[in-house]
Amino acid sequence: MTDSDYYDILGVARDADLGAIKKAYRQAAMRWHPDKNPGDTEAESRFKAAAEAYAVLSDPGKRASYDRFGKAGLGARPGFGGFDQDIFADFSDILGDLFGLGGMGGRRRARGGAGADLRYDLEIDFVEAVKGLETQIRIPRQESCESCGGSGAKDGAVETCPECRGRGQVAYQQGFFTIARTCGRCGGTGRRIVTPCPTCQGRGRTQVETTINLRIPAGVDDGTQLRLSGEGEGARGRGRRGDLYVVLHVREHETFERDGLDLHCALPLSFSQAALGATVSVPTIDGEQTLDVPAGTQPGSTIRMAGKGVPEVAGRGRRGDQIVTVDVRVPRRLSSERRRLIEELARLEDEDDDPGLFDRVKKIFG
Repeated sequence: MTDSDYYDILGVARDADLGAIKKAYRQAAMRWHPDKNPGDTEAESRFKAAAEAYAVLSDPGKRASYDRFGKAGLGARPGFGGFDQDIFADFSDILGDLFGLGGMGGRRRARGGAGADLRYDLEIDFVEAVKGLETQIRIPRQESCESCGGSGAKDGAVETCPECRGRGQVAYQQGFFTIARTCGRCGGTGRRIVTPCPTCQGRGRTQVETTINLRIPAGVDDGTQLRLSGEGEGARGRGRRGDLYVVLHVREHETFERDGLDLHCALPLSFSQAALGATVSVPTIDGEQTLDVPAGTQPGSTIRMAGKGVPEVAGRGRRGDQIVTVDVRVPRRLSSERRRLIEELARLEDEDDDPGLFDRVKKIFG
């Protein structure tokens, strides 16, 4: 595999920039990492080849030599002594992508010695999202065990882990470079519990359900994510608590539709109200309000109610508008008196400034 062209190994063009090369390397490493393909010798070979290709193509000098003379221009085997610290920084990021826990599962990976972050999905009403609310949520989470102070050991009975000798990591050789992995025996703590705590059975944490007061600001939208610092899971020992991420899901409203900070709704009017003008009652997010409809209002036209929309989250009093779309309702059934009056209107159409309107009325009822 390492005899292949480095550009082919990473699947990039020969004129690819460093960003494209780095992206291709990360994708290849995530795909072929041995921990994701246990026992697969081909995957291990591809993983090593991708690292070797990146070691050369990410270095301007080595890349120039390779482009001109091929692997012969690199002198000794490029895999030995050819890795810079940046490569291992990239690889550290990749390990996080490979083994971190995603938010959709409810937990995000813990950072260092901190407790894990948690995710909570909360459904709220449309009006609650616009106006804000205060509520309570109940969160199941891990807390540091009070009996052992989070150590997991009864009466502090711990000793240095014999596997990693207290380092918390075990190094192993993989091809031409060494990788450090969290010690599986002590879980990276560097210590081994001699006598487990009877309360938490040596885990250092216990499962509890906690009530949290939550303030949702006015103007939030569907998908808004609220971060509550320190409300995630407790850490083992004295580490920092994780965070809680509350993801909001807003139910649809039967009257209003939201577009940014503006609210839209339909206003049904009769033909006479649209033609003659009227003062009507309109629903708003703050309750019913009166609206003056000017004479001659056309179907589909809009009327803007300033400041009746959604407040900006953490804004300085800024608020959107409510857009009212006129919906002229034509009656499906007519009494004899109504029909007579409309026919009279149609007869006078030649005297009207806008005969087209009455042509349409005549076609509907003729």
